[in-house]
Amino acid sequence: MSNYRLTRRAMLRGLGVTMALPWMESLPVWGDEPAGRRRSSEAPVRLAVLFSGNGFHSKEWWAKGEGDSLEFGKVLSPLADFRKKTVFISGLFNAEAQKGNIHSSQTGNLLSGAPLASGGEIRSGTSVDQLLAQKYGASTKVPSLVLACEKSNPSVHKNYSMLYSSHISWSSPTTPTPLELYPALAFDRLFKDEVSKGDKSVLDAVMGDARDLRGKISAADQRKLDEYLDSVREVEQRIERAGQKGELQGWRPTLSAPNIPRPADGIPQNIAEHMKLMCDLMVLGFQTDSTRICTLKLNNDHSSLRFPHLGVDYMIHHLLSHSDTADWLKVNQFFLEQVAYIARRLEAIREGERTLLDNTMMLYCSSMLTGGHDATQLPVVLVGGGGGRIQGGRVLDYREKPERQMCRLFLSIMDKMEHRPGRFGDATQPLAEV
Repeated sequence: MSNYRLTRRAMLRGLGVTMALPWMESLPVWGDEPAGRRRSSEAPVRLAVLFSGNGFHSKEWWAKGEGDSLEFGKVLSPLADFRKKTVFISGLFNAEAQKGNIHSSQTGNLLSGAPLASGGEIRSGTSVDQLLAQKYGASTKVPSLVLACEKSNPSVHKNYSMLYSSHISWSSPTTPTPLELYPALAFDRLFKDEVSKGDKSVLDAVMGDARDLRGKISAADQRKLDEYLDSVREVEQRIERAGQKGELQGWRPTLSAPNIPRPADGIPQNIAEHMKLMCDLMVLGFQTDSTRICTLKLNNDHSSLRFPHLGVDYMIHHLLSHSDTADWLKVNQFFLEQVAYIARRLEAIREGERTLLDNTMMLYCSSMLTGGHDATQLPVVLVGGGGGRIQGGRVLDYREKPERQMCRLFLSIMDKMEHRPGRFGDATQPLAEV
Protein backbone atom coordinates (compact mmCIF):
# COMPACT_ATOMS: atom_id res chain seq x y z
CA MET A 1 0.00 0.00 0.00
CA SER A 2 3.06 2.25 -0.23
CA ASN A 3 1.80 4.14 -3.29
CA TYR A 4 -1.73 4.66 -1.95
CA ARG A 5 -2.69 8.27 -1.23
CA LEU A 6 -5.77 9.27 0.75
CA THR A 7 -7.81 11.44 -1.56
CA ARG A 8 -10.76 13.75 -1.07
CA ARG A 9 -13.00 10.74 -1.69
CA ALA A 10 -15.02 9.57 1.28
CA MET A 11 -13.78 6.41 2.98
CA LEU A 12 -15.08 4.18 5.72
CA ARG A 13 -12.34 3.46 8.24
CA GLY A 14 -11.99 1.04 11.10
CA LEU A 15 -9.26 -0.85 12.88
CA GLY A 16 -6.97 -2.14 10.11
CA VAL A 17 -9.53 -1.36 7.41
CA THR A 18 -9.83 1.36 4.78
CA MET A 19 -12.90 0.89 2.59
CA ALA A 20 -13.68 3.14 -0.37
CA LEU A 21 -17.30 4.03 -1.11
CA PRO A 22 -19.28 3.75 -4.34
CA TRP A 23 -20.28 6.81 -6.36
CA MET A 24 -22.83 8.95 -4.51
CA GLU A 25 -24.64 12.09 -5.57
CA SER A 26 -24.00 13.62 -2.15
CA LEU A 27 -20.25 12.99 -2.48
CA PRO A 28 -19.46 14.09 -6.02
CA VAL A 29 -15.63 14.04 -5.94
CA TRP A 30 -13.84 11.06 -7.54
CA GLY A 31 -10.28 11.67 -6.45
CA ASP A 32 -7.19 13.55 -7.48
CA GLU A 33 -7.65 13.99 -11.23
CA PRO A 34 -6.38 17.42 -12.30
CA ALA A 35 -9.04 20.09 -12.70
CA GLY A 36 -10.41 20.22 -16.23
CA ARG A 37 -9.53 16.62 -17.06
CA ARG A 38 -12.89 15.32 -15.83
CA ARG A 39 -15.94 16.85 -14.23
CA SER A 40 -15.77 16.27 -10.49
CA SER A 41 -19.05 14.36 -10.54
CA GLU A 42 -18.12 12.09 -13.48
CA ALA A 43 -17.09 8.55 -12.67
CA PRO A 44 -13.73 7.26 -13.96
CA VAL A 45 -13.33 4.80 -16.81
CA ARG A 46 -12.47 1.25 -15.72
CA LEU A 47 -10.75 -1.48 -17.69
CA ALA A 48 -11.56 -5.16 -17.21
CA VAL A 49 -9.69 -7.79 -19.22
CA LEU A 50 -11.12 -11.31 -19.20
CA PHE A 51 -9.37 -14.28 -20.78
CA SER A 52 -10.17 -17.92 -21.39
CA GLY A 53 -7.76 -20.30 -23.07
CA ASN A 54 -7.88 -22.60 -26.09
CA GLY A 55 -10.21 -20.58 -28.31
CA PHE A 56 -13.82 -21.37 -29.20
CA HIS A 57 -16.14 -23.52 -31.29
CA SER A 58 -15.11 -22.83 -34.89
CA LYS A 59 -18.64 -22.61 -36.28
CA GLU A 60 -20.33 -20.66 -33.46
CA TRP A 61 -18.02 -17.71 -32.78
CA TRP A 62 -19.53 -14.98 -34.98
CA ALA A 63 -21.69 -11.87 -34.98
CA LYS A 64 -23.48 -9.93 -37.71
CA GLY A 65 -25.79 -6.96 -38.06
CA GLU A 66 -25.86 -3.86 -35.86
CA GLY A 67 -27.80 -2.22 -33.05
CA ASP A 68 -31.00 -4.02 -32.09
CA SER A 69 -30.47 -6.35 -35.08
CA LEU A 70 -27.03 -7.53 -33.96
CA GLU A 71 -27.02 -11.35 -34.04
CA PHE A 72 -24.64 -13.66 -32.19
CA GLY A 73 -23.45 -17.18 -32.80
CA LYS A 74 -24.25 -19.71 -30.09
CA VAL A 75 -21.00 -19.12 -28.19
CA LEU A 76 -21.89 -15.46 -27.66
CA SER A 77 -25.59 -16.05 -26.98
CA PRO A 78 -25.23 -15.28 -23.23
CA LEU A 79 -24.45 -11.67 -24.24
CA ALA A 80 -27.73 -11.21 -26.16
CA ASP A 81 -29.13 -8.80 -23.55
CA PHE A 82 -26.11 -6.56 -24.03
CA ARG A 83 -25.92 -6.49 -27.83
CA LYS A 84 -26.36 -2.69 -27.89
CA LYS A 85 -23.33 -2.35 -25.60
CA THR A 86 -21.13 -4.90 -27.37
CA VAL A 87 -18.56 -4.50 -30.14
CA PHE A 88 -17.54 -7.73 -31.91
CA ILE A 89 -14.08 -7.43 -33.49
CA SER A 90 -12.58 -9.93 -35.93
CA GLY A 91 -9.31 -10.13 -37.81
CA LEU A 92 -6.83 -8.69 -35.29
CA PHE A 93 -3.66 -10.64 -34.58
CA ASN A 94 -0.20 -10.51 -32.98
CA ALA A 95 2.57 -11.12 -35.51
CA GLU A 96 4.99 -12.28 -32.80
CA ALA A 97 2.54 -14.96 -31.67
CA GLN A 98 2.86 -16.72 -35.02
CA LYS A 99 6.49 -17.74 -34.46
CA GLY A 100 6.07 -20.72 -32.15
CA ASN A 101 2.54 -21.80 -33.09
CA ILE A 102 1.99 -23.41 -29.69
CA HIS A 103 -0.04 -22.33 -26.69
CA SER A 104 2.78 -20.68 -24.77
CA SER A 105 4.12 -18.69 -27.70
CA GLN A 106 0.62 -17.41 -28.52
CA THR A 107 -0.47 -16.38 -25.03
CA GLY A 108 2.43 -14.74 -23.18
CA ASN A 109 2.32 -11.67 -25.44
CA LEU A 110 -1.44 -11.48 -25.95
CA LEU A 111 -1.71 -8.09 -24.19
CA SER A 112 1.61 -6.66 -25.37
CA GLY A 113 2.42 -7.97 -28.86
CA ALA A 114 6.03 -8.34 -27.70
CA PRO A 115 8.50 -10.99 -28.91
CA LEU A 116 8.83 -13.91 -26.49
CA ALA A 117 12.11 -15.42 -25.34
CA SER A 118 12.49 -19.21 -25.51
CA GLY A 119 15.14 -21.69 -24.45
CA GLY A 120 14.58 -21.30 -20.73
CA GLU A 121 14.61 -17.50 -20.65
CA ILE A 122 11.48 -15.58 -19.60
CA ARG A 123 10.90 -12.34 -21.48
CA SER A 124 7.71 -10.84 -22.90
CA GLY A 125 6.54 -7.22 -22.68
CA THR A 126 4.67 -5.02 -20.22
CA SER A 127 0.98 -5.67 -20.85
CA VAL A 128 -1.59 -2.96 -21.56
CA ASP A 129 -3.37 -3.43 -18.23
CA GLN A 130 -0.16 -2.93 -16.27
CA LEU A 131 0.92 0.04 -18.37
CA LEU A 132 -2.34 1.75 -17.39
CA ALA A 133 -1.96 0.60 -13.78
CA GLN A 134 1.50 2.19 -13.63
CA LYS A 135 0.08 5.47 -14.88
CA TYR A 136 -3.14 5.65 -12.84
CA GLY A 137 -2.61 3.20 -9.99
CA ALA A 138 -1.65 5.87 -7.47
CA SER A 139 -5.23 7.21 -7.64
CA THR A 140 -6.66 4.00 -6.14
CA LYS A 141 -5.87 1.73 -3.24
CA VAL A 142 -5.07 -1.22 -5.51
CA PRO A 143 -3.27 -0.19 -8.76
CA SER A 144 -4.52 -3.34 -10.48
CA LEU A 145 -6.27 -6.52 -9.42
CA VAL A 146 -5.05 -9.63 -11.26
CA LEU A 147 -7.32 -12.60 -10.55
CA ALA A 148 -7.21 -16.20 -11.75
CA CYS A 149 -9.19 -19.41 -11.39
CA GLU A 150 -6.44 -21.85 -12.35
CA LYS A 151 -2.89 -22.10 -11.01
CA SER A 152 0.05 -21.21 -13.22
CA ASN A 153 2.04 -23.99 -14.88
CA PRO A 154 5.85 -23.71 -14.45
CA SER A 155 6.79 -26.48 -16.93
CA VAL A 156 8.28 -26.14 -20.42
CA HIS A 157 6.59 -27.08 -23.71
CA LYS A 158 8.53 -27.19 -26.98
CA ASN A 159 11.23 -24.82 -25.70
CA TYR A 160 8.76 -22.22 -24.36
CA SER A 161 7.97 -21.77 -20.68
CA MET A 162 4.39 -22.66 -19.79
CA LEU A 163 4.35 -19.54 -17.61
CA TYR A 164 3.47 -17.81 -20.88
CA SER A 165 0.31 -19.93 -21.03
CA SER A 166 -0.53 -19.03 -17.44
CA HIS A 167 -0.01 -15.25 -17.43
CA ILE A 168 -1.50 -12.60 -19.68
CA SER A 169 -0.64 -9.70 -17.33
CA TRP A 170 3.03 -8.63 -17.18
CA SER A 171 4.32 -5.90 -14.84
CA SER A 172 7.59 -5.77 -16.80
CA PRO A 173 9.07 -7.76 -19.69
CA THR A 174 10.54 -10.27 -17.21
CA THR A 175 7.85 -10.19 -14.51
CA PRO A 176 4.48 -11.88 -14.94
CA THR A 177 2.07 -10.18 -12.54
CA PRO A 178 1.35 -12.51 -9.61
CA LEU A 179 -2.03 -14.22 -9.85
CA GLU A 180 -4.48 -14.03 -6.98
CA LEU A 181 -6.35 -17.35 -6.86
CA TYR A 182 -7.66 -16.98 -3.32
CA PRO A 183 -10.89 -14.99 -3.14
CA ALA A 184 -10.26 -14.19 0.52
CA LEU A 185 -6.86 -12.63 -0.19
CA ALA A 186 -8.22 -10.65 -3.13
CA PHE A 187 -10.98 -9.40 -0.84
CA ASP A 188 -8.40 -8.42 1.78
CA ARG A 189 -6.39 -6.50 -0.80
CA LEU A 190 -9.42 -4.44 -1.67
CA PHE A 191 -10.64 -3.73 1.84
CA LYS A 192 -8.01 -4.39 4.49
CA ASP A 193 -4.91 -2.37 5.30
CA GLU A 194 -2.96 -5.54 6.11
CA VAL A 195 -3.55 -8.70 4.09
CA SER A 196 -3.97 -11.34 6.76
CA LYS A 197 -6.69 -13.60 8.09
CA GLY A 198 -8.65 -11.93 10.87
CA ASP A 199 -11.55 -12.76 13.13
CA LYS A 200 -13.36 -9.49 12.56
CA SER A 201 -15.59 -8.84 9.57
CA VAL A 202 -14.62 -5.94 7.33
CA LEU A 203 -18.11 -4.53 7.83
CA ASP A 204 -17.94 -4.87 11.62
CA ALA A 205 -14.76 -2.79 11.57
CA VAL A 206 -16.27 0.12 9.65
CA MET A 207 -19.86 0.20 10.90
CA GLY A 208 -19.18 3.10 13.27
CA ASP A 209 -17.95 5.22 10.39
CA ALA A 210 -20.88 4.08 8.26
CA ARG A 211 -23.39 5.21 10.90
CA ASP A 212 -21.78 8.66 11.02
CA LEU A 213 -21.88 8.92 7.23
CA ARG A 214 -25.60 8.13 7.01
CA GLY A 215 -26.46 11.43 8.67
CA LYS A 216 -24.56 13.40 6.03
CA ILE A 217 -25.91 11.95 2.78
CA SER A 218 -29.21 12.00 0.89
CA ALA A 219 -31.96 9.41 1.29
CA ALA A 220 -31.11 7.96 -2.13
CA ASP A 221 -27.47 7.62 -1.12
CA GLN A 222 -28.46 6.00 2.18
CA ARG A 223 -30.23 3.27 0.17
CA LYS A 224 -27.16 2.93 -2.08
CA LEU A 225 -24.92 2.63 1.00
CA ASP A 226 -27.14 -0.11 2.44
CA GLU A 227 -27.14 -2.03 -0.86
CA TYR A 228 -23.37 -1.74 -1.09
CA LEU A 229 -22.77 -2.94 2.47
CA ASP A 230 -25.15 -5.85 1.88
CA SER A 231 -23.19 -6.88 -1.24
CA VAL A 232 -19.91 -6.78 0.68
CA ARG A 233 -21.41 -8.90 3.45
CA GLU A 234 -22.69 -11.44 0.91
CA VAL A 235 -19.23 -11.87 -0.61
CA GLU A 236 -17.69 -12.21 2.86
CA GLN A 237 -20.12 -14.97 3.75
CA ARG A 238 -19.50 -16.84 0.50
CA ILE A 239 -15.74 -16.64 1.05
CA GLU A 240 -16.21 -18.16 4.51
CA ARG A 241 -17.97 -21.12 2.88
CA ALA A 242 -15.27 -21.52 0.21
CA GLY A 243 -13.56 -24.88 0.11
CA GLN A 244 -16.22 -26.76 2.09
CA LYS A 245 -17.37 -28.87 -0.86
CA GLY A 246 -15.54 -32.10 -1.53
CA GLU A 247 -15.63 -32.44 -5.32
CA LEU A 248 -12.30 -31.78 -7.01
CA GLN A 249 -12.05 -30.05 -10.38
CA GLY A 250 -9.23 -28.89 -12.64
CA TRP A 251 -5.92 -30.63 -11.95
CA ARG A 252 -6.46 -34.15 -10.62
CA PRO A 253 -4.20 -35.68 -7.95
CA THR A 254 -2.86 -39.19 -8.32
CA LEU A 255 -5.00 -40.42 -5.40
CA SER A 256 -8.73 -40.82 -5.82
CA ALA A 257 -9.20 -39.16 -2.42
CA PRO A 258 -6.88 -37.06 -0.21
CA ASN A 259 -4.84 -39.02 2.34
CA ILE A 260 -4.65 -36.00 4.65
CA PRO A 261 -7.36 -33.49 5.65
CA ARG A 262 -7.92 -30.88 2.97
CA PRO A 263 -6.12 -27.60 3.86
CA ALA A 264 -8.38 -24.63 4.47
CA ASP A 265 -6.78 -22.66 1.67
CA GLY A 266 -9.94 -20.75 0.77
CA ILE A 267 -10.06 -21.75 -2.91
CA PRO A 268 -13.52 -23.07 -3.82
CA GLN A 269 -13.28 -26.50 -5.38
CA ASN A 270 -16.38 -25.89 -7.47
CA ILE A 271 -15.13 -23.97 -10.52
CA ALA A 272 -18.48 -22.24 -11.08
CA GLU A 273 -18.44 -20.91 -7.50
CA HIS A 274 -14.81 -19.84 -7.85
CA MET A 275 -15.45 -17.89 -11.05
CA LYS A 276 -18.57 -16.23 -9.67
CA LEU A 277 -16.68 -15.08 -6.58
CA MET A 278 -13.91 -13.60 -8.71
CA CYS A 279 -16.47 -11.84 -10.90
CA ASP A 280 -18.11 -10.36 -7.83
CA LEU A 281 -14.76 -9.16 -6.50
CA MET A 282 -14.07 -7.41 -9.78
CA VAL A 283 -17.42 -5.64 -9.56
CA LEU A 284 -16.79 -4.64 -5.94
CA GLY A 285 -13.33 -3.33 -6.82
CA PHE A 286 -14.82 -1.14 -9.53
CA GLN A 287 -17.88 -0.19 -7.53
CA THR A 288 -15.79 1.13 -4.64
CA ASP A 289 -13.10 2.65 -6.89
CA SER A 290 -10.60 0.55 -4.97
CA THR A 291 -9.16 -0.30 -8.38
CA ARG A 292 -9.84 0.78 -11.95
CA ILE A 293 -7.86 -2.00 -13.65
CA CYS A 294 -8.77 -5.67 -13.22
CA THR A 295 -7.57 -8.69 -15.17
CA LEU A 296 -9.41 -11.98 -14.70
CA LYS A 297 -7.89 -15.12 -16.20
CA LEU A 298 -10.75 -17.63 -16.12
CA ASN A 299 -8.38 -20.47 -17.01
CA ASN A 300 -4.98 -21.12 -18.53
CA ASP A 301 -4.24 -21.65 -22.14
CA HIS A 302 -3.50 -25.40 -22.37
CA SER A 303 -5.96 -25.66 -19.45
CA SER A 304 -6.56 -28.72 -17.28
CA LEU A 305 -9.93 -27.61 -15.92
CA ARG A 306 -12.90 -29.97 -15.97
CA PHE A 307 -16.57 -29.00 -15.71
CA PRO A 308 -18.60 -31.65 -13.85
CA HIS A 309 -21.34 -29.11 -13.08
CA LEU A 310 -21.97 -29.02 -16.85
CA GLY A 311 -21.83 -32.80 -17.16
CA VAL A 312 -18.44 -32.46 -18.91
CA ASP A 313 -16.07 -34.35 -16.62
CA TYR A 314 -14.55 -36.89 -18.99
CA MET A 315 -11.92 -34.65 -20.62
CA ILE A 316 -9.81 -31.64 -19.65
CA HIS A 317 -10.45 -28.28 -21.30
CA HIS A 318 -7.39 -28.40 -23.56
CA LEU A 319 -8.23 -31.78 -25.09
CA LEU A 320 -11.90 -30.85 -25.43
CA SER A 321 -10.90 -27.78 -27.45
CA HIS A 322 -9.65 -29.93 -30.33
CA SER A 323 -13.21 -30.82 -31.31
CA ASP A 324 -16.39 -28.95 -32.18
CA THR A 325 -18.68 -31.08 -30.01
CA ALA A 326 -21.83 -30.00 -28.21
CA ASP A 327 -19.89 -30.27 -24.94
CA TRP A 328 -17.22 -27.88 -26.21
CA LEU A 329 -19.96 -25.39 -27.08
CA LYS A 330 -21.47 -25.86 -23.62
CA VAL A 331 -18.11 -25.01 -21.99
CA ASN A 332 -17.67 -22.00 -24.29
CA GLN A 333 -21.06 -20.68 -23.25
CA PHE A 334 -20.19 -21.20 -19.59
CA PHE A 335 -17.26 -18.80 -20.00
CA LEU A 336 -19.44 -16.26 -21.79
CA GLU A 337 -21.95 -16.54 -18.97
CA GLN A 338 -19.26 -15.12 -16.66
CA VAL A 339 -18.88 -12.11 -18.95
CA ALA A 340 -22.65 -11.65 -19.04
CA TYR A 341 -22.86 -12.00 -15.25
CA ILE A 342 -20.34 -9.19 -14.76
CA ALA A 343 -22.10 -7.04 -17.35
CA ARG A 344 -25.44 -7.56 -15.59
CA ARG A 345 -23.94 -6.64 -12.21
CA LEU A 346 -22.26 -3.53 -13.64
CA GLU A 347 -25.40 -2.47 -15.49
CA ALA A 348 -27.41 -2.56 -12.25
CA ILE A 349 -25.12 -0.01 -10.55
CA ARG A 350 -25.92 3.62 -11.26
CA GLU A 351 -23.16 6.22 -11.43
CA GLY A 352 -24.95 9.50 -12.05
CA GLU A 353 -26.38 9.58 -15.56
CA ARG A 354 -24.62 6.34 -16.53
CA THR A 355 -24.28 2.82 -15.21
CA LEU A 356 -21.04 1.26 -14.10
CA LEU A 357 -21.13 -0.79 -17.32
CA ASP A 358 -21.33 2.46 -19.29
CA ASN A 359 -18.17 3.57 -17.50
CA THR A 360 -16.29 0.31 -18.10
CA MET A 361 -14.44 -1.25 -21.01
CA MET A 362 -14.63 -5.02 -20.64
CA LEU A 363 -12.32 -6.77 -23.10
CA TYR A 364 -12.85 -10.50 -23.50
CA CYS A 365 -10.41 -12.48 -25.61
CA SER A 366 -8.46 -15.67 -26.13
CA SER A 367 -5.03 -16.25 -27.66
CA MET A 368 -6.38 -18.37 -30.51
CA LEU A 369 -9.61 -18.46 -32.47
CA THR A 370 -10.04 -22.23 -32.23
CA GLY A 371 -8.45 -25.12 -30.36
CA GLY A 372 -6.50 -25.90 -33.52
CA HIS A 373 -4.04 -23.10 -32.62
CA ASP A 374 -5.43 -20.67 -35.19
CA ALA A 375 -3.96 -17.32 -34.10
CA THR A 376 -4.08 -15.69 -37.53
CA GLN A 377 -7.12 -13.84 -36.18
CA LEU A 378 -8.01 -13.44 -32.52
CA PRO A 379 -11.46 -13.63 -30.91
CA VAL A 380 -12.22 -10.22 -29.39
CA VAL A 381 -15.33 -8.74 -27.80
CA LEU A 382 -15.68 -5.34 -26.11
CA VAL A 383 -18.58 -4.84 -23.70
CA GLY A 384 -19.37 -1.51 -22.06
CA GLY A 385 -19.35 2.16 -22.90
CA GLY A 386 -15.89 3.31 -21.81
CA GLY A 387 -17.33 6.43 -20.19
CA GLY A 388 -19.48 7.23 -23.20
CA ARG A 389 -16.53 6.89 -25.58
CA ILE A 390 -17.49 3.54 -27.17
CA GLN A 391 -20.56 2.94 -29.33
CA GLY A 392 -21.89 -0.60 -29.01
CA GLY A 393 -24.08 -2.71 -31.26
CA ARG A 394 -21.40 -3.05 -33.95
CA VAL A 395 -19.26 -5.58 -35.81
CA LEU A 396 -15.77 -4.48 -36.85
CA ASP A 397 -14.01 -6.71 -39.40
CA TYR A 398 -10.28 -6.20 -40.01
CA ARG A 399 -9.59 -9.51 -41.75
CA GLU A 400 -8.79 -7.87 -45.09
CA LYS A 401 -7.12 -4.77 -43.64
CA PRO A 402 -3.32 -4.39 -43.93
CA GLU A 403 -2.87 -2.82 -40.48
CA ARG A 404 -4.66 -5.25 -38.21
CA GLN A 405 -2.34 -5.43 -35.21
CA MET A 406 -4.00 -6.31 -31.90
CA CYS A 407 -1.87 -3.57 -30.36
CA ARG A 408 -3.87 -0.99 -32.33
CA LEU A 409 -6.85 -2.00 -30.21
CA PHE A 410 -4.77 -1.49 -27.07
CA LEU A 411 -3.84 2.01 -28.25
CA SER A 412 -7.58 2.68 -28.67
CA ILE A 413 -8.29 1.41 -25.15
CA MET A 414 -5.54 3.58 -23.69
CA ASP A 415 -6.88 6.55 -25.65
CA LYS A 416 -10.29 6.12 -23.95
CA MET A 417 -8.46 6.39 -20.62
CA GLU A 418 -6.61 9.53 -21.81
CA HIS A 419 -3.23 7.84 -22.06
CA ARG A 420 -1.56 8.22 -25.46
CA PRO A 421 1.94 6.71 -25.53
CA GLY A 422 2.29 7.12 -29.31
CA ARG A 423 3.46 3.53 -29.78
CA PHE A 424 2.62 0.22 -28.15
CA GLY A 425 4.05 -3.10 -29.27
CA ASP A 426 4.02 -3.16 -33.07
CA ALA A 427 1.39 -0.41 -33.45
CA THR A 428 1.60 3.37 -33.81
CA GLN A 429 -2.04 4.20 -34.58
CA PRO A 430 -5.22 3.28 -32.69
CA LEU A 431 -8.20 1.73 -34.43
CA ALA A 432 -10.18 4.77 -35.53
CA GLU A 433 -13.47 2.83 -35.57
CA VAL A 434 -13.32 1.74 -31.90
